[in-house]
Amino acid sequence: MAGIPHDQYEPKTGGEKWLFKRLPIVGLIHSTLTLPTPKNLNWMWIWGIVLTFCLAMQIVTGIVLAMHYTPHVDYAFASVEHIMRNVNGGYMLRYLHQNGASLFFVAVYLHIFRGLYYGSYKAPREVTWIIGMLIYLAMMATAFMGYVLPWGQMSFWGATVITGLFGAIPGVGESIQTWLLGGPAVDNATLNRFFSLHYLLPFVIAALVAIHIWAFHTTGNNNPTGVEVRRTSKAEAEKDTLPFWPYFVMKDLFALAVIMAIFFAIVGFMPNYLGHPDNYIEANPLATPAHIVPEWYFLPFYAILRAFTADVWVVQLVQFLTFGIIDAKFFGVLAMFGAIAVMALAPWLDTSSVRSGRYRPMFKMWFILLCIDFVVLTWVGARPAEFPYDWISLIASAYWFAYFLVILPLLGVIEKPQAAPATIEDDFKSHYADPTPAE
Repeated sequence: MAGIPHDQYEPKTGGEKWLFKRLPIVGLIHSTLTLPTPKNLNWMWIWGIVLTFCLAMQIVTGIVLAMHYTPHVDYAFASVEHIMRNVNGGYMLRYLHQNGASLFFVAVYLHIFRGLYYGSYKAPREVTWIIGMLIYLAMMATAFMGYVLPWGQMSFWGATVITGLFGAIPGVGESIQTWLLGGPAVDNATLNRFFSLHYLLPFVIAALVAIHIWAFHTTGNNNPTGVEVRRTSKAEAEKDTLPFWPYFVMKDLFALAVIMAIFFAIVGFMPNYLGHPDNYIEANPLATPAHIVPEWYFLPFYAILRAFTADVWVVQLVQFLTFGIIDAKFFGVLAMFGAIAVMALAPWLDTSSVRSGRYRPMFKMWFILLCIDFVVLTWVGARPAEFPYDWISLIASAYWFAYFLVILPLLGVIEKPQAAPATIEDDFKSHYADPTPAE
C-alpha cells in the first residue's frame, strides 16, 4: 500500500548532509513532524501523547526510586518508608510513579475504546492493533510486578493469588508457578525477580511503542469517518490532511496541559485515593486480609476471573467434556485471558464493511452497553464474591464475550449502515465550513 504523498526531507547544510548519509535521524524527525495527518481528528485522538508522557514519567521516576529501593523481604517495606520520609522529594517521586500508573491505564483504556468505536483495528491496521494489545499486556505485567514491590499486605497477598492462577494449568501449572516465584511460595526470590522484571519491562514497552508509531506512520492514521486519505496525488492528500506540526502538536500539548493540571491536583491533594490502606501494613504471611483486591485497573478482568465458579453451567459442561481437565479455577483463568484475547481478535470478528461506528446505528447501541459493562465489571471486581455481586459479574462477563464473539460478527450481516462521506475533506467542511462573509 502506497504511503500518503508528502514532502521528503532534503538536507541543506553541509553538516546535515554529512549526518544524513551516516545516520538519518534528522530525516526521521522531519518525517514525523511533517506527517500528513487527517484534519478531522477529534479530541479522542489526544491519548497518544498522554500515553507517551506517562511512559517517560514512569521510566524517569522509576529509575530514581530504584536507586533507593531494597528488593529484600526484610527491608523492602522499610526502604519505601525511607523514600517517603528521608529522600529529598521522595514522597513526590513515589506519588508521581504510583498515580502515574493509574493515569497510564485511564489513557490506555480510553485509547483502546476509541479504537474499538472508530474501527482503528480494521485493515490495513491489524498489525498496529495487535502491537497495541501487546503493549497493553506488557503494561499489565509491569503494573502487577510494581504493585508487589512495596511489600505491603495487598502486595504480598495479591502476588500470592495471581501467581496461584498459573498453578491451575493442568500438568505443568505447579512447575510454572514455582518458576515464577523462584520457590514454593512468595518470598525473597519472588521479590527479586519481580523487581528486575519491573525495571526491564518499561524499556520493552518503549520499544513496542516505537514499532507501534512506525506501524501507523506506514498505514496512516485512522480518523472519525473511517475514510482513508486520498493517495492518488499530493494535491488531493493535502486536501484531506494537515502536517502533524504545528496543528496537532499544539492541540495535543494543550490537552496534555489540561490533563496534567488534573493529575497534579490528585497527586498533591489526594495521592492515596486510588490505593488500598492495607498496603501501608507490612506484608505478613500469617495474616490474610479480609478482602484481597488488586489495583483498580485490573478489576474488570479480576471480576471475570471470579465470575465462573463451579456452580455455573458453562463451567460444569466444559469440565464434563474435558473429563475434569478444565476445572472451575482453570476456566476462570482462561476466561480472564480470553477477555483480552477477544479484543485482540476484533479485526477478524468485526465483519462490517464500514469502519467507523459513527455510521453504524445498531453498533452504537451495543457499543454503549459494552462501555457500561466495562464500568460495571470494574465496580463489581472490588465487591466481595457473594450475592448479588457474583450474579452481576457473571452477567457482565457473559455480555463482554457475547459482544465480541456474537454481536460484532452478526452486526456486519444484519446492520444497515449510514453513508459515510466520500472524503475526509467533505467531513471536515461539514463541521468547519468557512463562515459566510458579512455583507
